[in-house]
Amino acid sequence: MAAPPEMSEADQIKTFKDFLMQYNKLSELCFNDCIHDFTSRTLRPTEEKCTLNCMEKYLRMNQRVSQRFHEFQMIANENMLALAQKSGNPS
Repeated sequence: MAAPPEMSEADQIKTFKDFLMQYNKLSELCFNDCIHDFTSRTLRPTEEKCTLNCMEKYLRMNQRVSQRFHEFQMIANENMLALAQKSGNPS
């Protein structure tokens, strides 16, 4: 497998910004869903379990969506190639 081309600084910054946006979204989502007791500085065991489950479920969902998108792109590319070959070769 070929090594990926070097990313430009602008691409690296965009990738990092995208990562931070996803991280912040995940943090906010799980915090709002799981943390309810603000009378203590520590997490209750139920809150901790909830946040871990929330993060795990979100990450699995994100991975699955990415996988399905990749599958869709592969099919779309194959269809475009077949169409180009069909239209490029008169029958």
